[in-house]
Amino acid sequence: MSWAAGPPRAPWNLLATALCLLVASAAGTAPMSREEKQKLGNQVLEMFDHAFGNYMEHAYPADELMPLTCRGRVRGQEPSRGDVDDALGKFSLTLIDSLDTLVVLNKTKEFEDAVRKVLRDVNLDNDVVVSVFETNIRVLGGLLGGHSLAIMLKEKGEYMQWYNDELLHMAKQLGYKLLPAFNTTSGLPYPRINLKFGIRKPEARTGTETDTCTACAGTLILEFAALSRFTGATIFEEYARKALDFLWEKRQRSSNLVGVTINIHTGDWVRKDSGVGAGIDSYYEYLLKAYVLLGDDSFLERFNTHYDAIMRYISQPPLLLDVHIHKPMLNARTWMDALLAFFPGLQVLKGDIRPAIETHEMLYQVIKKHNFLPEAFTTDFRVHWAQHPLRPEFAESTYFLYKATGDPYYLEVGKTLIENLNKYARVPCGFAAMKDVRTGSHEDRMDSFFLAEMFKYLYLLFADKEDIIFDIEDYIFTTEAHLLPLWLSTTNQSITKKNITSEYTELDDSNFDWTCPNTQILFPNDPLYAQSIREPLKNVVDKSCPRGIIRVREESFRSGAKPPLRARDFMATNPEHLEILKKMGAASSIDAEDGLRFMQEMIELSSQQQKEQQLPPRAVQIVSHPFFGRVVLTAGPAQFGPDLSKHKETRGFVVSSKPYNGCSELTNPEAVLGKIALVQRGQCMFAEKARNIQNAGAIGGIVIDDNDGSSSDTAPLFQMAGDGKDTDDIKIPMLFLFSKEGSIILDAIREYEEVEVLLSDKAKDRDPEMENEEQPASENESQNLSAEPMPSSSQEGEHNLVEHESPEESSPSIPPESSSPADLDRVADRPSEQNSQPPENPETSQNLDGECTDLDNKPQEQSETEEDSNPNVSWGKKVQPIDSILADWSEDIEAFEMMEKDEL
Repeated sequence: MSWAAGPPRAPWNLLATALCLLVASAAGTAPMSREEKQKLGNQVLEMFDHAFGNYMEHAYPADELMPLTCRGRVRGQEPSRGDVDDALGKFSLTLIDSLDTLVVLNKTKEFEDAVRKVLRDVNLDNDVVVSVFETNIRVLGGLLGGHSLAIMLKEKGEYMQWYNDELLHMAKQLGYKLLPAFNTTSGLPYPRINLKFGIRKPEARTGTETDTCTACAGTLILEFAALSRFTGATIFEEYARKALDFLWEKRQRSSNLVGVTINIHTGDWVRKDSGVGAGIDSYYEYLLKAYVLLGDDSFLERFNTHYDAIMRYISQPPLLLDVHIHKPMLNARTWMDALLAFFPGLQVLKGDIRPAIETHEMLYQVIKKHNFLPEAFTTDFRVHWAQHPLRPEFAESTYFLYKATGDPYYLEVGKTLIENLNKYARVPCGFAAMKDVRTGSHEDRMDSFFLAEMFKYLYLLFADKEDIIFDIEDYIFTTEAHLLPLWLSTTNQSITKKNITSEYTELDDSNFDWTCPNTQILFPNDPLYAQSIREPLKNVVDKSCPRGIIRVREESFRSGAKPPLRARDFMATNPEHLEILKKMGAASSIDAEDGLRFMQEMIELSSQQQKEQQLPPRAVQIVSHPFFGRVVLTAGPAQFGPDLSKHKETRGFVVSSKPYNGCSELTNPEAVLGKIALVQRGQCMFAEKARNIQNAGAIGGIVIDDNDGSSSDTAPLFQMAGDGKDTDDIKIPMLFLFSKEGSIILDAIREYEEVEVLLSDKAKDRDPEMENEEQPASENESQNLSAEPMPSSSQEGEHNLVEHESPEESSPSIPPESSSPADLDRVADRPSEQNSQPPENPETSQNLDGECTDLDNKPQEQSETEEDSNPNVSWGKKVQPIDSILADWSEDIEAFEMMEKDEL
C-alpha cells in the first residue's frame, strides 16, 4: 500500500536499496540476488495460474472452487456451512475478488477478459442472504479495485480502451442494495441482507438480527467513501461515517477499548472482550487507512486513542492477548487467533516497528513449527484450533515489514511461505485449506481471499519497481487487498471535514505523528535494527520460557509474594487452597482479578479434560499417480486396533470388499489380500467389519459413511467404538471417512483403477522424484512436517461423538450437523472443529534474571503435604462460602463461558 498520509506523501523509499544491502551484509542474512527474487516471483505467478486456472476451468461461474472434488461451490447445492456460506451470493465471488490481482501480476490481457466475463455473467440481484461485511470487502471492494486499475490501464492507452466505467456502475448498483442494512436507529448495519429483497420483508428471510461484530460495522468506510468519491453520490460515505461515529461513542471510556459484539439497536456490548483479532481487527485498520485515504484528522485521533489502549493493555510482547474492556488488566482468554497476524503490518503503517517485528517473529516461529499458522494457538504456543484456511494476513505483514526495513530476512520468510503452500496445500485442482495443521489433512475449500490477497502480497514482496506496470505507491490496500487510488482524497469532497471526536483520554503524544514516518526516522544509522529485535525471540516458541496465561505482576514477585493459586494445582481437600479461594472473593482488586483468572482456568481446564478423553484425527493420504500425496483426507480414528501415533503407518492399494458392508465373510479375499479394504458403514459393528477384512488378509481398513453428503467440513470428528468385547485380536488399523471424503477415493478408483493410500497419524512428506514428474520445477522441496500429532480434537461447545453401531441399525444417522461459525474473512472466521492439546511442558514463567523457573513447584509440594496430613477434609464442608463467592463472579464467569462456546 502507499505510505502517504492523506494528500502529502512521505519519502518511505529513499533508503530502500542502500538500506537493504547494508542490513543484509551486517545482519548475517545474505542478500537475495535479483535472479532469485525473479525466480520466486515467477513461482508465485505459476501458483496463481494453478489456482485461478482451476477455478475458471472447474468452478466458474460458481463463487468458489472446491479443490479436492474439482467443482464449484454453489450455495444451496452443498451441505450448509452456516455463517461461513454468507460470503457466497451466486455472484462469481472468486472472479470479482481476483480482478486487481490480475493487474498486479501483470496479467493485463487476462484482466481484460475477466472484466468482460463479470459484465456479461455476474448477477447482483439474486434471492440470497449474504453478509454485508463480506459483500462489501470482497465484491464491492473487488469491483472498485477493478475499476481503479481499469481506468489506469485505459489512460496508458494499450488495454481497456473500450471501458466506460461499467464496473463502477455495478459497484453503485451493489452499494444501493446494501444501503437498507443501515436502517437502524444506531446507524450500525444489520449483519446480513437479501440481495433481491433487502431487509425485514417476509421474503428477505433476514432483518431479525440484533447483534453484529465491531469489525462488521466498522469496516465499510474505505469502500463506501471510495464509491461516493468515484460517483459523487455522498450517501454511501455518510452512512459508513455514521456507523463509525456510533462505535466510537460506544467505546469503554475508561479503557478506550471496544468489545467484539454490539447490539445494533441499543448499542450495548454483547461480548465485552477486546483484542486485535477476530471480530475487531479491521475496525482499527480502517480508522488509520481512512485517515490516509480521506485526510480527515478525526480518524487518526481515534486510531491513536485506541492504539494507546492496545499497547497499554492488549500488547504483551510478543503476544497480543484479549482483555475485558471494563477490566483491561485481566486477560479474557488464553489463546490468540490467526487473524491478528495482520496487526504487525498495521503497526508498520503506524510507524511502531519494534512491536511489529516482535509479534511477526513469534508468528513465524509458530509457522515453522506447524508449517502454517493454526486458526488459534495458546500463549505457550500449543494448537488450540488446528484449521488453516490459507489465510493471507501473515504474508501481508511480511510484505509491509520488508517494505519498511529492507531486511532480506523477510524475503526468506516469504520463500518459506511459498514452499509450504506448494508442498502441503497444493492439490491437482488448486490449493486446499488445511483441515488440521497437525495431521496435514485438507478441507475442500479455497476461499476467494486466497487469490485476492495471498498471491498479491507474495508477488509484491519479490517484485522490483520495474516488475509492476503501475506505481503501487499511488494506491492504498483495503482489508481484502483491493487497490483504491489516493487521489480520491481530493475528489468530490462534498462531506464537510470536521473533528467530531470528543472526550479523549490524556495521551502521550510523543508517539503520535501526524504524518506517516519514513525510514530515516525509524532506522537512524542502525542497519541491525530489525535483527536486534528478533534475536531475543529466536527460540520463544520451542526452547525459552512460554508466557503463562496470566499477566505476571512483577512487583509482587519482587517483594517475595507467592504466585497465585493455579487451577490445575487446586485440591478440594487442601484447607490452604480453600482459604485462598475464599480470599479471592474479597474486595481487593488484586484478589478479585486472581479469582476471575482462577475461574477462567477452571472452565478451560474442564473443557481441556473433556477434549483429552477423545482421540485425535487421523489422515488418509492418497500417494499414487496423479496425487503423489497432495490430497490428505481427515479421518476419524478407531478405539480398537493399533494406534497410528505409536505404530508405523500403513501403506497399500485400496479395494472394495465384497460384500461392501463387510458384515460377513468376504467373497473376494484374493482381491483384499495385502490391500486396504474399503467397507461401507452400517448393518453391523465396526469391530465386526475389522475382523472380517482382517481374516481375508487386509492390512488395513477404511469405513466410508453411508449417509450421502456427510463431510468432515460440517460434522464433528467421528470415532469408531468397539463392540463391548475384547478387541485385542484386531491387529489392523481402521479409519473412518465421511461420505464426501470417501467419494474422493472411490472416484479416484473409477478413474485410475489402482489407488494407493497411506493411513497415518499425520501426512507424510511427498516423494520428490514423483512430484518432479508432475509438478512445475518451481516447487521447492522444504523441510519435513514438524507438526507433532496432538492427542485431542473436539467441537467447541460439543463433545466428539463416539458412536456404537448395533446390528439392527441398517441406516444409522450421522452426527447432527455442527453449527458452522461465522466466516468473516478477517473478522469472524473460525473452524468448525476446534482443537487443543495438553501442555508439552510445565507452565513456567521467567524470573527477573531471565532464567526459567517453575513457579508452581513450591505450591504443589505444599498441596501434597497438606493433603496427606488432612485426609478427612472434604469439599462439601465448604460449599456455602464458595457458592457465595461464585455468585459475586457470576457475570464474569458467564462471559468466560460465552467466550469458550461462542463462535467468533
